Amino acid sequence: MRRKVTKAIFPVAGLGTRFLPATKSVPKEIMTLVDRPLVQYAIDEAREAGIKEFIFVTSRGKGALEDYFDHAPVLEQELRKKGKDELLEVLKKTTMDSGAIAYVRQHKALGLGHAVWCARRLIADEPFAVILPDDVIAAETPCLKQMVEAYGETGGNMVAAMEVAPAQTSSYGVLDVKEDRGQVVLANGMVEKPKMEEAPSNLAVIGRYILEPSVLRNLQKMKQGTGGEIQLTDAIAEDITQGVPVSGFRFQGQRFDCGSKAGFLQATVAFALSRSDLRDDLLSFLHEVTSVDKAAQ
Repeated sequence: MRRKVTKAIFPVAGLGTRFLPATKSVPKEIMTLVDRPLVQYAIDEAREAGIKEFIFVTSRGKGALEDYFDHAPVLEQELRKKGKDELLEVLKKTTMDSGAIAYVRQHKALGLGHAVWCARRLIADEPFAVILPDDVIAAETPCLKQMVEAYGETGGNMVAAMEVAPAQTSSYGVLDVKEDRGQVVLANGMVEKPKMEEAPSNLAVIGRYILEPSVLRNLQKMKQGTGGEIQLTDAIAEDITQGVPVSGFRFQGQRFDCGSKAGFLQATVAFALSRSDLRDDLLSFLHEVTSVDKAAQ
């Protein structure tokens, strides 16, 4: 019987330099997308997929992230006194039960693979998920839940995947496709940030993974890859040589790269338009702005 995926790692140790000066004092992961921090979208997605244990790989200066998931007794008392029950329910979703969440420090910025490796003792010998909060995916069925269901059939290692323009392959890990089965793709290997002319395909790895504990043993070797960093894609690809299958999963949904300013703004507009309380006002504003731009041209 295939083991259930109940643990997830959230690598959030990055400095968020693309968003300076905001990230000088505010961790990027709690910057708000409409009215929820980025990390809340990731947590909600993980919960929907059946995750019970949440492991954050952090670094110095992330105290606000830890506080976000804690109880806020004064605020809760004030809301209760004023009868604001709806807001109290919203707050409940931001509070994690004692023991459900853990924090591990990554003391040196040695790459995504190293960040995942830092959580090895909390994973032990179980399959686990990795979620990159920068990648926000709008989907009817949350992306990780789609993957968990597919993983129940395939086993092995699974990565979320989507087609990108050939010129963009140098920004992603890219799958070397062995067999394309439609939604699930079997891989011969994975290449981290290949040049366009050297990319084995245009099927890029996106920030959702379901991994076997063997990947952690591969990371233990501390092999440096692209950019001198310890790459997660290299450790996953090494599993293929050891007989562990690796598959790409074409998820249903729209992905926003909230690690970039443009992607963050696009996600803000898209998520706001999906809200009945915001849609009409925002559409009216966007129409005014685009009309002025057209007139200026």
